[in-house]
Amino acid sequence: MSLPVVAIVGRPNVGKSTMVNRIIGRREAIVEERPGVTRDRKAVDAEWLGHHFTLLDTGGWLADGDALDDKVSQQSEQAMREAEVILFVVDSTVGVTPEDERVALLLRRLETPVLVIANKVD
Repeated sequence: MSLPVVAIVGRPNVGKSTMVNRIIGRREAIVEERPGVTRDRKAVDAEWLGHHFTLLDTGGWLADGDALDDKVSQQSEQAMREAEVILFVVDSTVGVTPEDERVALLLRRLETPVLVIANKVD
């Protein structure tokens, strides 16, 4: 029996990979200050409060980027389609950006439950 899939999505550099590492309790996802480090979907087994699931880390979704940005965005969209639950991460230090709004528009078209995570609150 396969585990439920939870995808972490959002625009570049909002802390998606940091969130993955926090949830799984170890450094599995690469984290750097510069955007664009995560490019492919990365699946890791996770457990939270006794619930086991597969967590998908994704690169930042970015419209109007170059060819590489488009491929990264396609990987993120694939993760959205695979997920039973989506964690939509936003950066609370800058507020809602046009890119956040575009990701939200994509998510509204899906029939998948979405939780919005305001990151970088500290």
